[in-house]
Amino acid sequence: MERKIMPLNILPIGSFGKVRKLVSQGSARRRMLDLGLIKGTRVESLRKSPLGDPIAYGIRGTVIALRSEEASTILVELIEG
Repeated sequence: MERKIMPLNILPIGSFGKVRKLVSQGSARRRMLDLGLIKGTRVESLRKSPLGDPIAYGIRGTVIALRSEEASTILVELIEG
């Protein structure tokens, strides 16, 4: 079965992904790591704001909102819930 790798910002609402790579640099990368977005972390795409940006994600038992620009730097593998 082929692994489906995509940027986090296009992970369908209600779907789960596993972090595979962070492509951001500098302080943006540090922020993502501080939020717990390390390789292997399970992420659920929960809901979009009324205008579509930011998007709420369930990560390590908490909900965080990321702008599409930020989420696009996080590559995830689509997984079953």
